Amino acid sequence: MAAVSEIMLDIGGTSVPLEMRTSERARRLLLRVDQRREVVVLTLPTRVSKREGLSFARGNAGWIAARLASLPPRVDFVPGARVPLLGVAHELTPVAPGARRRRGAVWIEDGTIQVTGEPAHFARRVSDFLRSRARAEIAPRAERFARQTEKDIRGLTLRDPASRWGSCSPRGDLSFSWRLILAPAFVLDYVVAHEVAHLSVFSHAPRFWALVDRLVPDADEARHWLKRNGAALHRYGAPERAEDGQGED
Repeated sequence: MAAVSEIMLDIGGTSVPLEMRTSERARRLLLRVDQRREVVVLTLPTRVSKREGLSFARGNAGWIAARLASLPPRVDFVPGARVPLLGVAHELTPVAPGARRRRGAVWIEDGTIQVTGEPAHFARRVSDFLRSRARAEIAPRAERFARQTEKDIRGLTLRDPASRWGSCSPRGDLSFSWRLILAPAFVLDYVVAHEVAHLSVFSHAPRFWALVDRLVPDADEARHWLKRNGAALHRYGAPERAEDGQGED
C-alpha cells in the first residue's frame, strides 16, 4: 500500500477528510467511510490516477452523505457520559483530585465508573481502565476455551482494529479488540471462542463452526448482535489510529 494522500471533500457544504490510497492488490475503486474517524477512505488500483479517484468520490457524494448521517452518535469519555461495560450502562463520574485512592485511579461503584485525577486526564484514564478490564475478561475466557480444545495460546494482545473483533495467527497468537468489553458477555464469549477455535481449524470450514457451537451455545445470537450493534462500539471515546490485525477474523 502506497502512502496516504488526504484532501478535503465537500459533502453537502461540509468538509470531510478524504484519504486516497493506492494498492497493487486493488482491482477496482473501493470507497468506504471509516466510522471511527468519520473519514472517507478511497482505495485506488495502481492504474487509476488520483484525479480519477477524486472524480469518483465526488460522484458518490450522496452515498457518502447517507453513510455519515447513519453513523451512531459518538460518545466521548467525559463526565456524565454513559458507557456500557459488558453491555450494562455505567455513568462516568469524576472524583475530586486528592480523594482517597484505595481502589486505584478508576473503579466501579453503584452503576458508575468513578474516575480520579485532573480533568485533563479523564478520558485517558477511562480508556486505560476499559482496556484493563477487557484483558481481565478476555484472558481467562481464552484460557478456558483453549483447555477445552486442548490447544495452547502463544500470546494474547489487545488492539483497536477497524474491521475485526479478533484474529488468530498460524503460530497461535490471539488478538482482540478492546471494545469487546462494551458488548454483552455472551458476545464477548462468542468472539473469544471463535478465535480460539481457529487454533484447531484455521479456516471457516463446517467443522470450525461445529467447534464454535460446541464452545458457546448462542453463537448465532452473538453474530446477529454484532451485525446490528457493532458499529456503535466504535463510536465510544476519541478515535484512534486505525489498526487491522492479521490472521483469521
